[in-house]
Amino acid sequence: MAPARARSVAARLSARVRHDIEASMAVGRGLLEHCVEDIARSAEALAGVLAGGGTILVCGNGGSAAQAQHLAAELVGRFRGERPGLRALALTTDTSVLTAVANDYRFEEVYRRQVQALGRPGDGLVAISTSGESPNVLAACEAARGLGMLTVGLVGRGGGRLASVVDHAVVVPSDDTCRIQECHQLVTHTFCEAVEATLAARAPRG
Repeated sequence: MAPARARSVAARLSARVRHDIEASMAVGRGLLEHCVEDIARSAEALAGVLAGGGTILVCGNGGSAAQAQHLAAELVGRFRGERPGLRALALTTDTSVLTAVANDYRFEEVYRRQVQALGRPGDGLVAISTSGESPNVLAACEAARGLGMLTVGLVGRGGGRLASVVDHAVVVPSDDTCRIQECHQLVTHTFCEAVEATLAARAPRG
């Protein structure tokens, strides 16, 4: 590639990177301006489930499935401080269950069946959907509410149906899927930090 052309390509890529970072920061500022209280209430509710010995189930599709697994891993393992593992399970990981339910019933049932099998009153469900319209995630919330579980939704695009059927919703102020997912990752990390801090404050002091 000629030097002039190489410089032009590099300049365009740099401009693209700058645009993407600035776009992400702008959505993050919107999250800061509009969602702090919703995030805090959701985190407090999840900490209450875990403090009571309950389990947090997590579900989503695609990138949101990866974020479900990330959240469960941070809770079972650790986020910052040393502490006992916390009861959390991503419903996205058992391929035998997922394919059996999808094959024998339909894909919309893959999370509902797991919530019905694994969830108990007093547990919690974190449902992640950038659109708020994912049928299998909505079905999982319906099952969770029927069992008396806490429900928390992470959504974008105005919240969709999901925001109206959960106990707590964090609605990222964006219609851009990748920007919404970036903020969802930030929110789940905030959940982990708040859960650890809340449980540490509740722990008996010797």
